[in-house]
Amino acid sequence: MTNKYQNIAIYCLIVLLPTLIGVLYSLYQSADEEYHNRQEDTYWIASVHQKSWDQFISETFTMLEILSVSIRTDQSADQLENLLQEAHRMDPRYGGIYLLNKNGTIITGSNSYLENADLSETEYIKEITKTKDIIISNKEEKLINGQKVIGVGKPIFSENGEIDAILIAHLRSDYMENIMKVLTPNTSLALLNAEEELIFDIQSKKEFSQEKLSVPLESLPWELEVKMPSKDTDHIYKQVMTSLAKYLIITHIIFVFIQYFMLKRQAQQEKKENELQKLELVGTLAASTAHEIRNPLTGIKGLVQLLSEKYTNSTDQYYFSVINDEINRINEIVSEFLILGKPTAQKNEIMDLKQIIKTLDPLIRSEALMNRISYQCELPNQPIYVVGTNDQMKQVILNITKNAFESMEAGGSLTIKLSAKNSKCQIKIIDTGMGISEQAIKKIFQPFYTSKDMGTGLGLVVCRRIIESFGGEIFITSKENYGTQVDIFLPKKETPSDV
Repeated sequence: MTNKYQNIAIYCLIVLLPTLIGVLYSLYQSADEEYHNRQEDTYWIASVHQKSWDQFISETFTMLEILSVSIRTDQSADQLENLLQEAHRMDPRYGGIYLLNKNGTIITGSNSYLENADLSETEYIKEITKTKDIIISNKEEKLINGQKVIGVGKPIFSENGEIDAILIAHLRSDYMENIMKVLTPNTSLALLNAEEELIFDIQSKKEFSQEKLSVPLESLPWELEVKMPSKDTDHIYKQVMTSLAKYLIITHIIFVFIQYFMLKRQAQQEKKENELQKLELVGTLAASTAHEIRNPLTGIKGLVQLLSEKYTNSTDQYYFSVINDEINRINEIVSEFLILGKPTAQKNEIMDLKQIIKTLDPLIRSEALMNRISYQCELPNQPIYVVGTNDQMKQVILNITKNAFESMEAGGSLTIKLSAKNSKCQIKIIDTGMGISEQAIKKIFQPFYTSKDMGTGLGLVVCRRIIESFGGEIFITSKENYGTQVDIFLPKKETPSDV
């Protein structure tokens, strides 16, 4: 049940939570991107129409400037009419071009829509008279032919600088509206004057949001106001669904990998627990039978010693020595069983690794000389203290060096190095023996596994058991025909009193 809830928690943490966060982020990003796209499209539409209107107004100002230079008040009405008609004919965007006297009465024009009309009360005509400058009307007008126009006027001055006449042009706003509809048919926009009053607007049947984008005209204090299209929820939905699928795939892949590594770790843990259970079983067996085995062995050994004193024949003595060796061998196996079963039976104490290795140095050196092996020991200047048991630590070092000697039957070299770094110390034992195969090195810490004819398969298991009881670790690396290296790491104590 615990594993079930653990898997659910991991699934929520690795799959559901990141997917939810990713989808929310994708939703925000998609909505933001969609909004900016709509905003850019709206701004592009507004810019197109803004430039079109600015160009039209600028060209109108230029045309009025040219006409004002060309017109002379002493010209006949027919000549003035022909001139205005010629100018009007060149551009269909105008509803008419007219010449007014200084009081605002029509003198002549390119058509008869305003014949004899009095425009003196028109707001933009009054503004021209007042400011003596080019003025454009703030309102849309409707001519008798149904055309919608916006008036633009420019004063014509006499030699003494007084207004002699007024030249006006009617900009066809309906013509411009039609052009705008053709250019951007699915657009809803409005043209506003300086007082933000509506001059004209274009409404589309397409649905639009309440958001608007305003772009000012460069030539006038007017602005174009364009509505932004409605939010494209389908596009956002598709992007979010795509992101959801992507996040689900990625997170499930990660979840599967995590599950794989967890199962692998669980298998390794179970394997380790099985090995520990084996050791505990062996230990329990050893604890209950070791003394029972040793008691008869002691009696047998005593009787063999008495018989060896009675029967002094060389053949008999040989047999007695073999019996004694086997009894000693049984005792060693029993001792190893006891360590497996209860490695911390002895009381731990502060011990100096440097001193322990120095104590063992004569034994190891003499063994090396006997086996024609070059021996080297590298120790630090300062003592290195750890918590453990002297005898068991010596047993570990002697056991490993014994294995090293047995692997170098034809000679070689053995090196022992002791060093300390930060909170740990390291014992490194290196030999140049026959090495261990990759298949064998995976099994060397399994109980009863041995490659020796007379081995018990408990030596290295006992060593690891002892080192782990000291809070340390032991690692073995080897390559066939090149040698073996054993690394032992133990927690370091700064001073003998630092227990």
